Amino acid sequence: MDLTARAFWLRSPGHGELRDVELPKPGDGDVLVRALYSGVSRGTETLVFRGGVPQSQHAAMRAPFQEGDFPAPVKYGYLSVGQVEQGPDELVGRTVFCLYPHQSRYVVPASAVTVVPDAVPAHRAILAGTVETAVNALWDAGPQLGDRIAVVGGGMVGCSVAALLARHPGVRVQLVDADPERARTARALGVGFALPEDALGDCDLVVHASASEQGLVRSLELLAPEGTVVELSWYGDRRVTLPLGEAFHSRRLTIRSSQVGTVSPRARTGRDYADRMALALDLLADPAFDALVTGESPFEDLPDVLPRLTRGELKGLCHRILYPTD
Repeated sequence: MDLTARAFWLRSPGHGELRDVELPKPGDGDVLVRALYSGVSRGTETLVFRGGVPQSQHAAMRAPFQEGDFPAPVKYGYLSVGQVEQGPDELVGRTVFCLYPHQSRYVVPASAVTVVPDAVPAHRAILAGTVETAVNALWDAGPQLGDRIAVVGGGMVGCSVAALLARHPGVRVQLVDADPERARTARALGVGFALPEDALGDCDLVVHASASEQGLVRSLELLAPEGTVVELSWYGDRRVTLPLGEAFHSRRLTIRSSQVGTVSPRARTGRDYADRMALALDLLADPAFDALVTGESPFEDLPDVLPRLTRGELKGLCHRILYPTD
C-alpha cells in the first residue's frame, strides 16, 4: 500500500510550497482518500496566505485537519473531493467530500467524509463547504415570504446565498457588487443584479458578504426601518468603522453575525453538522452552481496560484485545483 502524498504548506506569509508527506496506516474506521479536486476559498485562504489571521482568532480559525499554527508554517484548506481507496466496504470507490487541506491523498476517520450524491459531479462538489456556509446563513437570516432582500458582495459565499434565496417563493432578491462582471454570474444563478449605487432599497433583509467597510455601510443604507443585516464577512485583522449614529437607532436597525463554525440555533431542533453538509451537497445537484467555479489549475501549480489570487491577478470566484489521476 502506497502511503505517501504531496501536500501544500504555507511556509511563511506569502510563500507556499509542496511537501512530500508520509501518511499514517489507516486504522479500523478510517478511510484512505485519493484527492480528485480541491477548491481555494478565496477570501479566507488568501487572508491566511498573507498572514492576516489575528492572534486572538488563531484557535477559532483552525480548520478541521489543519497542521501547524498561524501565521506559518501551516497546512490549511477545507474544500476537498476525492475517491475512497480503502475503508469500510460501503465507502470504497465512492466519491466523498472532506474538510481537508490541499493534499493528494489523506487518511481521516470515515465519519469525516460525506458521500457525494450521484446527481452531483465531483468537480462541482468542491463548493459544498461554501454552500454549507450559505445554508447556515439562511437559517440565521430566516427569510420570510414576500421579503425584499439584497445580498451585498458577489463572492463565493454571497453568490451561494443569492442562489439559495432565489429558490424562495415570493421574495425579491438582488445581488449587489461593485464589479459589473458579477452581473453575468447573477444571471446564471437566476437573480437580479445591481451596482451598489443602483441597488434597490427598502429591504427587509440584507445579507452582507463583501468583507469591506463600504459594503457593510451600504448594507445599512439599503434597509427599511426595523430591517436586519446578517453579517457573513470576516475581516481578519482589519477594523471597520460604521455610522451607528445618524438614523441607526431611530430606524431600529439590526446587525446580526453568522458564522459556519456553529450550526445556527434557528435551524430545526436536532440538526447537526452532518445534516447541514448533506443538505449542502444535495443542493449542488443544481448545475447553476457551476457559475461559481471560474478558474482551475493543476495541483503542482498551487504555490504559484495562491500568490496570484492574493494579489488579485487571477480574478473570479472559486479556483479549482486538479490532482494527478495516476
